[in-house]
Amino acid sequence: MTLLTPRSIVQELDKYIIGQKEAKTAVAIALCTRERRKKLPPELRLEVMPKNILLIGPTGVGKTEIARRVSLMINAPFIKVEATKFTEVGYVGRDVDSIISELVESSVVKVYEDKIKEVEGKAEKIANEKLLSYLCQQLGNRKRAQRVRGQLSMGNLPRIKKTNGYGALNQKIVSKLLINHQLDDQVVEIEVEDQSEILDSVAEFSYYEDVPGTRNYFDNFVDNLKNHQKYHQKRLVSVKEARRILTRTEASKLLDYSQVVEEAIERAQESGVVFIDELDKLVTTGIEVGRDISGEGVQRDLLPMLEGTTVMTKYGPVKTDHILFITAGAFYQSKPSNLIPELQGRLPLRVELKPLNQKDLEKILTEPRNALTKQYQALLATEGVELDFVESGIEEVARLAKLMNEYIENIGARRLNTIMEKILEEVNFMAPEKTGERVIIDATYVQHHIGNLVQDKDLSRYIL
Repeated sequence: MTLLTPRSIVQELDKYIIGQKEAKTAVAIALCTRERRKKLPPELRLEVMPKNILLIGPTGVGKTEIARRVSLMINAPFIKVEATKFTEVGYVGRDVDSIISELVESSVVKVYEDKIKEVEGKAEKIANEKLLSYLCQQLGNRKRAQRVRGQLSMGNLPRIKKTNGYGALNQKIVSKLLINHQLDDQVVEIEVEDQSEILDSVAEFSYYEDVPGTRNYFDNFVDNLKNHQKYHQKRLVSVKEARRILTRTEASKLLDYSQVVEEAIERAQESGVVFIDELDKLVTTGIEVGRDISGEGVQRDLLPMLEGTTVMTKYGPVKTDHILFITAGAFYQSKPSNLIPELQGRLPLRVELKPLNQKDLEKILTEPRNALTKQYQALLATEGVELDFVESGIEEVARLAKLMNEYIENIGARRLNTIMEKILEEVNFMAPEKTGERVIIDATYVQHHIGNLVQDKDLSRYIL
């Protein structure tokens, strides 16, 4: 999205989320206010603080989906965390400061990828020159060419002779074939740095504390970048893959990593968005014995972060004054007023999301770009099976979902997933044998495959 306006954000969210206009509007305004703030004079810009948001509503109505879709459309650092994973500082478990560390690391990865794209053109030219050198050297060396051919055939490319200018002529021919991607399937032996492999996988290491060794791996990755440690090894790969590896390696050499980190911290401080889910789980219910280290303790630890403080990360100090926090909770067994008063004051915008009715469920099944019906149609089309969802079938699925939500547990739109999977279980299983067939999903079909299960309340508790 190039133009970030409240209307454009809401319109984009409407493509994937049904209803909940108030929540979409609140998030859209909060995001755009941050963009407006950047245009203010420096002295006034410091005074404009973000208005943190609390989304209230039952599960499955779109709270998490709003945050997820917003993260895809804004060019800003974004992370989603669950409040239940944190404990009070000084106890075993993650402390809330790790939220900011994770946000900065996400920002570093994003800035790094952006910078790589900026120098990719220049890096690819250098990579092509190296690749040409590798190809000419190996095609001109009979023993090496035979070794490569022994791994995978290189076709009938001529051996390059370096006499009487013939080698230069063949080099031009190979260069032309290389530029036109006519050698992409050929195999070449290249010398690569292990550092490039780390660069390729940087996005996978966005700070997983629960995975043993991962944190140390990420720390070592950054240190290796700064020290430019190089470990060479030879690999036999296709020309296409060699071009990708060499381009990535050369692009990384063109970057100033101190500048990457500096810009990443700036982006996190000025444009970062943190989505904290399951905030209601921090509310103490009933009589507690001992210190509530994962409830009220976490609430108190969140206070300075939401109001504005400085958190030390391995990249340096990060200020949280202008980071936007979007929190969410179902609040089934508690109320937002049960949060400690100080935390309530740091969540000035509160939006209540409405429960979904049958009409909403019908729209969810058909209107969004990623609607379940469209997903199943596309999946079964790969087997040559045509799924046709008629109106009566859609209405029946929505009716059963609403019914199940009423007398078992209200899980909102997530109920549609379980019902649809059960309805289409038979056609999914038989799909390879039904190639070329058309399956009509109407009310009769839905009742035949799931109607009896819904009537049996005890059985439906386990299946749906």
